[in-house]
Amino acid sequence: MLVQASSRPPASAHIVVLGNEKGGAGKSTLAMHVAVALLNLGQRVATVDLDLRQKSLTCYIENRRAWAKRSGLALILPEHHCVPRGTTQKLDENETIEFSGFVDILTMVEETHNFIVVDTAGSDNHLTRLAHSMANTLITPLNDSFVDFSVLGNVDPETYSVTGESHYARMVREARQQRRMADGALLDWVVVRNRVSSLESRNMQRIARSLGELSARLGFRVAEPLGDRVIFREFFPRGITALDKLDEKTLTARLALSHAMARKELMSLLATLKLPIDERAQQRAAARAEWNAVRGQPLDVCDVIGDETAPSQQSA
Repeated sequence: MLVQASSRPPASAHIVVLGNEKGGAGKSTLAMHVAVALLNLGQRVATVDLDLRQKSLTCYIENRRAWAKRSGLALILPEHHCVPRGTTQKLDENETIEFSGFVDILTMVEETHNFIVVDTAGSDNHLTRLAHSMANTLITPLNDSFVDFSVLGNVDPETYSVTGESHYARMVREARQQRRMADGALLDWVVVRNRVSSLESRNMQRIARSLGELSARLGFRVAEPLGDRVIFREFFPRGITALDKLDEKTLTARLALSHAMARKELMSLLATLKLPIDERAQQRAAARAEWNAVRGQPLDVCDVIGDETAPSQQSA
């Protein structure tokens, strides 16, 4: 199963947050892939960019829109929103403006969409904390190094065993407590190692072991790792993803094995997330995809009017 299907749509949108206080971990790329995967399943998806300075997710979606227009491809797009940045001379006023902007967006889309995918900045700020406290599912991509691991936990330099939790882990713990106190809901936290080398190394083994140990302490789930693939960086200028229909028209290059492997890894991640999919919308999307796949094919005349030689053979 790719997702956890539900015959009844949720009362309000399921919020998926991509979070990590360290920049460059792949949050925006994963946010885009999760959004496209859900759109492919017929879900109504809104995306929100909380990285008010870099706006990587916003740029990704704008690139996708521009490439669809230029190439003539029918690339599906989420309903995207970017929180307006406060521009006053006072920090507290700016935070109030941005806080209100985010809440207004959520209020506007939560009853009309199945999912809201939120991309956060690589820093601890008021919007990041608010997003984490509202999340139903939190995805934390983590580059395969102890530099990135340090945002979650600390390790003994000799044994590499976990000695304690770090600043981002403490922030997520607080967000979980706030969510539980607000409505009793549990935040499902999934950590995924990103840009993992294809060559096994002692460092990879140590990180995997330390992550498993920290998972037991903090209560997050660990997804299968995502490989270090250049294609993800190649996708960005055109706004495409490994979950789109990839062919030479889409890529303007021959389809490579790395594309298929990337798609397989992302499908595995989505299965791990177990998101609550609206089953009826999924069935409608599957029917549309089947129709689109055959609409350009000519009708088989024999299937329509039958075999004209059969009656004469029978009479003979």
